[in-house]
Amino acid sequence: MTDIISAIIAINPKAEVSVNGEDYKQITWHNGTTPISEADIKAKQAELQTDYDNKEYQRKRAAEYPTIKDQLDDIYHNGIDGWKTTIKAVKDKYPK
Repeated sequence: MTDIISAIIAINPKAEVSVNGEDYKQITWHNGTTPISEADIKAKQAELQTDYDNKEYQRKRAAEYPTIKDQLDDIYHNGIDGWKTTIKAVKDKYPK
């Protein structure tokens, strides 16, 4: 689950806040930051978590793609079609 601070900062990037663990009752708002309701924080956490979960394929692809250096070498030796074959294999393994 996305943490409380990430959700708060997503709602108000200028928020000055501290949180003791993951307890919504232990949020301390600093320097006049307007408090955000627990319901709004939880809703934003759910939204951020959904976004993170929906992009899992991107993280997996990024970890498996060859380095840019290797991709350029692939293009040089095998042409664009050879490079596309390499990249397509990763995209097919981790579809959107």
